[in-house]
Amino acid sequence: MIKLIIFLLALIAVLVILCLSGRIGRKITLYFILILVALIMLLPFYMMFVMSTRTTSEIYSFPPYMWFGTNLLENFKNMNEEIDFLRSLRNSCIVTVSNVVLVLFFCSIGGYAFAVYDFPGRKVLFAILLGTMMIPFTAGVIPWFIMMSRLHWLNDFKALIIPSAANAFGIYWMRQYCTNNVPTALIEAARIDGCSEWTIFFRVIAPVLKPAYASLGIMQFVNVWNDFMQPMLILRKEKYLTLPLLLRTMVGDRGTDYGAMMLASTCAVLPLLIIFLCASKLFMSGLTAGAVKE
Repeated sequence: MIKLIIFLLALIAVLVILCLSGRIGRKITLYFILILVALIMLLPFYMMFVMSTRTTSEIYSFPPYMWFGTNLLENFKNMNEEIDFLRSLRNSCIVTVSNVVLVLFFCSIGGYAFAVYDFPGRKVLFAILLGTMMIPFTAGVIPWFIMMSRLHWLNDFKALIIPSAANAFGIYWMRQYCTNNVPTALIEAARIDGCSEWTIFFRVIAPVLKPAYASLGIMQFVNVWNDFMQPMLILRKEKYLTLPLLLRTMVGDRGTDYGAMMLASTCAVLPLLIIFLCASKLFMSGLTAGAVKE
């Protein structure tokens, strides 16, 4: 512990000297701090991957193991014996993908309408929409549950997909993006060419909205994939459980196989990482690439 403190103090002293030495020193210090912060943020994911290859006793050991173990196959066998992971993975994919597709469709249409069309009551409706964002979901849980039960949507994925298909944040996000990045001249040129409003949206505007689609899609995917409260209230039968609910069932009163649980958690996180890596390129793409600039 003392050696670690001495090392950190020496490192801080070196960084201070570099920071005061000039422009190059400040750049080195900045890059070092950014790399350090990135490593700190990646450390929990790395430790989760490591623990998924260890036994429960090794997970509880101190100091913790920092490299991969040899218990991966045993953890995989125990995980499949405790839970039906593939079925819950399928359930989570159905709920998440269906919800994300509907959110991107309806929110982009709503945001585009608020940004482009001038209709009576537009400002009032948009203000009401923003007001709904200030109401926490927990305040409406009981009315929402009563509505779902009267629609006979208990133990039904529709209760997790349809109600949030046109959420206020998504409409606000797309409206702001359309306002700042959709040129009016582009819409007018399409109308002069004889395009209908639907054709303008799907063939002219939608390609411009790709970065906004990627951002909103990733945020919605993460929210729905990790959602625990709504599935817990709606899904009662084991065959309908999503991954967050299934992971909760692995915690037993008479002991928990944390190696198998960490492996299941790792498998549940991998789709999020894959989706983010696949869509991250769109964040850096041109916002209106190929469009007419005013």
